[in-house]
Amino acid sequence: MSLDNIKSRIVKSEAEAGRAPGSVKLIAVSKVQPNERVAAVLDQGHRVFGENRVQEAAGKWPAFREQYSDIDLHIIGPLQSNKTRQAMELAQSIHTIDRAKLAKAIARIAQEIGSCPSLFVQVNTGEEEQKAGIIPAQTDAFVAECRALDLPIEGLMCIPPVEEEPSLHFALLAKLAERNGLTGLSMGMSGDFESAIALGATHVRVGSAIFGARVPASA
Repeated sequence: MSLDNIKSRIVKSEAEAGRAPGSVKLIAVSKVQPNERVAAVLDQGHRVFGENRVQEAAGKWPAFREQYSDIDLHIIGPLQSNKTRQAMELAQSIHTIDRAKLAKAIARIAQEIGSCPSLFVQVNTGEEEQKAGIIPAQTDAFVAECRALDLPIEGLMCIPPVEEEPSLHFALLAKLAERNGLTGLSMGMSGDFESAIALGATHVRVGSAIFGARVPASA
């Protein structure tokens, strides 16, 4: 796979779904990828990247920004409350808002620094105990709570259970977003992004299909 291959598949999927060209943003998931691989993708002109861990993002992206000023960085992994300020200063979007404590911390810090990234509420569509995210039944109330804090909620995000048909979860997320007047849908990864696009994804998160297999942290 390659960046060009993934981009061409996105264009094809947009057309097949009757979506406007360019309506889907490709987030290149660069977590645990060597800097030379990330630089190679940057050199191809891509600027939208996703990181799971704030600490890793902080060690990687400030240096890249010195060379590529228009980087659009997304935090797509669980966010610890004590990393909130650092995440907000690093990233343009955070996709994993999933609890009141975090929402309140973001609101407070946004007041202090005068800006706030775009935000997505993570929904645990499979209601898996080990996975972050609010359950579907609590989505409406949590979105309302975030809006009451004046948070810029752009949309919803999900990671379907690996053993289930992802399109069922994408359809559920789309329904929840529509009900709450949200236009952003962060869903779909390397193996299922075309299905996600067919069901309305605005952001797809693709890693290994662009960069190759991840390098273990100990390597």
